[in-house]
Amino acid sequence: MCAFAEDCGLTQEQACGIGANFGHGMKMAGTCGAVTSALMVLGLKGIDDGPTIAAFQRAIRDNHDGCLDCADLLRMNKERGGERKPHCDGMVYEAAELVEKILEERGKEA
Repeated sequence: MCAFAEDCGLTQEQACGIGANFGHGMKMAGTCGAVTSALMVLGLKGIDDGPTIAAFQRAIRDNHDGCLDCADLLRMNKERGGERKPHCDGMVYEAAELVEKILEERGKEA
């Protein structure tokens, strides 16, 4: 959310506030905060059609053994010997890159 704040007409403080409770899977190991933030950005940019959103979610799932939930993603990362922070940072970068791709395809400014 914060990476796209200015592009969405928000201050950094507003964007961070909006997304604050979505980290760590909505603070209860639900859907990954990077995924929910990306969906918020797409919505703010006027992209809310089902096929595009489904394709975004499918792209994430395809890269992570079918998972979108924080608990599952962290468990699989740990099983592979990964550390939490680099994994979460990677999820943020992956989600942001997908958002940028969708915005570019739609002729929207990133």
